[in-house]
Amino acid sequence: MSENLVIIPTYNEKENIENIIRAVFNQPTPFHVLVIEDGSPDGTADIVKSLQLEFPEQLFILERKGKLGLGTAYITGFKWALKYTYSYIFEMDADFSHNPVDLNRLYDACAKQGADVAIGSRYVSGVNVVNWPIGRVLMSYFASKYVRFILGVKIADTTAGFKCYRREVLETIELDRIRFKGYAFQVEMKYTAFMCGFNVKEVPVIFVNRELGTSKMSGGIFGEAFFGVIQLKWSSWFRKYPQKK
Repeated sequence: MSENLVIIPTYNEKENIENIIRAVFNQPTPFHVLVIEDGSPDGTADIVKSLQLEFPEQLFILERKGKLGLGTAYITGFKWALKYTYSYIFEMDADFSHNPVDLNRLYDACAKQGADVAIGSRYVSGVNVVNWPIGRVLMSYFASKYVRFILGVKIADTTAGFKCYRREVLETIELDRIRFKGYAFQVEMKYTAFMCGFNVKEVPVIFVNRELGTSKMSGGIFGEAFFGVIQLKWSSWFRKYPQKK
């Protein structure tokens, strides 16, 4: 039984899903994979199920009815992970924008270097983004600067979606109180971990824009992040966060 679970949300990822799963299983650190599948019409779920015959004790899938949002996908995965004996729980995209090799570095940060949350950071050592249009790079970079300023957290890549959590973090954070579904979900999880007193460490990674499939990014996601950050800061003044033991 691995102590490490990688959660991968999917919607129309048939071009990527088999390769990303095999790449995770090929790492020197042993990982299990949980796919949260949001009713992809392209047959993503069928590919995962066929791979389960090859990896019956390492690969799992939870199917949901339709696109219910990135945040709710991860919350579903976190609750599933906490039902079992996983010590380290990871967030990762299906499209190879996150390099599976870097899972080992995130694991080491939490298991060996004292981090409670390890973030695969695009901006902690310059701007490490490949194949993004310059407009999107600037939007993402300054969004992180904006979030950092409003929330007062010392995190360079506040919107990163490549992360490792120690089990205790997800047990302490009140998952049912996490409200946001898009980009703001990533901000809210980091901020909540920070407010609960956990040690958040950034690990520099290179983010590569997807080559196959289509991006799920939209203006609404950025809008949620922009206004959600203000709402998050305001509500934090009236909330008592559970603290790290």
